[in-house]
Amino acid sequence: MKNNKYMILIAAAISLSACTDDFLTVKSPDQISIEEYYNSESRIFEALVSAYDPLQWPDWGMGEYNPSHIISDIMADDIWVGGANATDNQNWHLMSNYEALPTKVISGIWTCYYSGVKRANDVMQYMPGVSGISDEKRELFIAEAKVLRAFYYTNLWKLWGNIPFYTTNLAFPYISEQSKADDVYQGIVNDLDQAIKNGGLPMKATTDTYGRVTKAMAYMLYAEVVMYQNDESRYSTALGYMKEIIESGEYDLHPDFAEIFDQKGEWCNESIWEINFKSEGAVRSWNGPLVSGGTVLPRLISPNGWADGTDDRDNGWGFCPVRTEAYEMYEVGDKRREGTIFDTKGKSYNARYQDTGFWLNKYMARSGYNSGQLADADLNWSNNLRIYRYAETLLNAAELIKRGAGSGDADGYLKKVRERAGKKGGASSIDDIIEERRLEFVGEGKRYWDLIRTGKATTTLVADSYNYRTNSWKENKKWLPIPQNEINASYGKLVQNNY
Repeated sequence: MKNNKYMILIAAAISLSACTDDFLTVKSPDQISIEEYYNSESRIFEALVSAYDPLQWPDWGMGEYNPSHIISDIMADDIWVGGANATDNQNWHLMSNYEALPTKVISGIWTCYYSGVKRANDVMQYMPGVSGISDEKRELFIAEAKVLRAFYYTNLWKLWGNIPFYTTNLAFPYISEQSKADDVYQGIVNDLDQAIKNGGLPMKATTDTYGRVTKAMAYMLYAEVVMYQNDESRYSTALGYMKEIIESGEYDLHPDFAEIFDQKGEWCNESIWEINFKSEGAVRSWNGPLVSGGTVLPRLISPNGWADGTDDRDNGWGFCPVRTEAYEMYEVGDKRREGTIFDTKGKSYNARYQDTGFWLNKYMARSGYNSGQLADADLNWSNNLRIYRYAETLLNAAELIKRGAGSGDADGYLKKVRERAGKKGGASSIDDIIEERRLEFVGEGKRYWDLIRTGKATTTLVADSYNYRTNSWKENKKWLPIPQNEINASYGKLVQNNY
């Protein structure tokens, strides 16, 4: 069974009762208020564990399918949306065609990640009342909470730009001012700066802490936001962090690319951070999706009508077929193609909308990967999401050096990634590095953001000859429209994005 204890939902139910003339006096049955509850290391640790929990929610939560990396990839150029037709999971199809509406856009992920923000804030809010905790543990917990908060805000910022940003939880009526995207970025970087400098985070997790924030994970998040913002003033710091990971000797490329995405490849030496999911003993259900368990992603993105067990793969719902162009972009002999894409041509299954015969092998439904679950098999696949890999560290370092952030062997870093794939090394340009990132990270939620930050989105994300994508990306499509229900609930505090 995989260690998943840092992704367990902490559920605290407070029963309220009233009678006769005292109906306005509400008391907790155990006489402990929430402010008083978090008074020990074990209890504040519960709050920290709770802050990790929303990481698991987006793939199916709040009535929507929103796997955090897939919802950006469908707006890029490597996968289609698929499904039964253009109205099946319609929000995705609209996003893919750059025509999302405030009433037809992913909104569940907004709720999921703001729940994470709230829970991370709780750790900081209640920490002053905790006794019997060492200074080292106190700073570690705060650092973890700040990095988690930065991670949640990063996803919200990249999707919506101008969002509410707060570091102290809101009081009634729970409405916040809207921050400018650049101010949100500064807030994210400030959290990461403080956590990295003061938190005592370890460079790498150990077996009993897989899933928890590490210094290397914080470094990768820092590089991600700085590079997405094109903040040249912080490039040298980001490069220094990448070099520190490289020189630590604690990470390395896994020799077998395809194996990274097997269960035996979880938390291998290449893995810097993963979001844990488990099937053994999992109780996630359609009626209770926000509990510990597995993920629905493999069922979503596998071919429909597939005979379970054929080629060690199981049936799916036919979403996210890989584009033919993505399959053909790999050179002959590039080992990543087979590890990334599963070719089902000539096999028997139910071809659905936008079918190409190619599927994302990294997260396909593999036979036995939802065994031991105790609730709904569709929701409880034990595929961890790989968020940051050492390959990205090397490519980040190479790109930052090419952009003038400092000295270093950029071509040597790129050569390592290429040679693992069975390709030759050699000199490279920034464009070469961006292309290598595409080859390396299909289906891992990197491509769309790379195209935006490098200015390539307007020329790459264009209407296609299949008549699936009829619109082309424009600058005003950088941010999704804010969900209308959030606009309505803000009583005028939120101004809609220009969509």
